[in-house]
Amino acid sequence: MNLSWMAWTWQTALFFALLLGVLATMTTLAALRPERDRIGMLGLPTTRGDRLFLTLLGAAFIHLGWLALAGEAPLWGASILSLLLGAILFRWA
Repeated sequence: MNLSWMAWTWQTALFFALLLGVLATMTTLAALRPERDRIGMLGLPTTRGDRLFLTLLGAAFIHLGWLALAGEAPLWGASILSLLLGAILFRWA
């Protein structure tokens, strides 16, 4: 299999491995503990999957905004903001 079309670095592999781990964890949680909709700070019913999607979407926008405003600066700040957003969404959304 020729995968030379993509720059496979250890960071890329780590990202996809973590994403696969999160999806496996969410699938296991859904099987063991069925979800219930809950209404949080967003004012609409959300499930764990909805909150995960919002977290991933928010993290993408945070990182894009960071790249637009900070340019070549390290992405640690954007990653920390994304983790904070995820914690807030999973706790109160």
